[in-house]
Amino acid sequence: MKTLSGIALVLFLATTTNLQAADTFCGQLESYDRYGPFDYRTATKEKLALVESEHFTSNIRNLIKGRSGKLGSELNYTLHAFPNHHLALQAMARLSLREKDTKPLDAEYTVECYFDRGMRYRPGDAIVRMLYAHYLLKLGGRKDDAMKQYQEAIKLQPENANINYNLGLLYLKEKNYEQATEYAKKAYGLGFPLPGLRKNLMKMGKWDGKVDESANEEKNESVDEDV
Repeated sequence: MKTLSGIALVLFLATTTNLQAADTFCGQLESYDRYGPFDYRTATKEKLALVESEHFTSNIRNLIKGRSGKLGSELNYTLHAFPNHHLALQAMARLSLREKDTKPLDAEYTVECYFDRGMRYRPGDAIVRMLYAHYLLKLGGRKDDAMKQYQEAIKLQPENANINYNLGLLYLKEKNYEQATEYAKKAYGLGFPLPGLRKNLMKMGKWDGKVDESANEEKNESVDEDV
């Protein structure tokens, strides 16, 4: 039988573990022997080229083969240098799904850790959260978690047509047609090109497909901020 002091110690350790989990389990972002980290969105062409020419070639991006190592190792290097590298995160997620393993071969962390690292490094990067939501949906049974990420992404970048469209799709799957229509109108008002969401809502009689033309005049600019 546990004593009260023993229970208190367990609670203390659990709290400490939760606070430190990201740094210990998913690794610290800064490292004395690594290149970076740098913000993918603002990195110079020279910094990007220095890494991508070796560790994120077209063959790596398309998951064909690595240049100097396995795909997981190559993508790991890229994501150490640029924790919020959108295309590399997307590639790592696809590799995980292809291998049917949450930790791809020769990757240092699980895919969720790479997204955690990207979000810790730049909490205001809405695209990282959107890509994370995509991955969670692909895993199956993670709709609630995906919804949270989409909702955080839309708060960060409400004028992003892609985020609005994908959030609308998820609400459609959840049969929340009012919300699905709201985000569909916003996405198409911002110029989103794919017709799938519009067609489905029209077919179900939930929307006439019309958007407020004034929405096209809104400035589609990024509002991400580092927080």
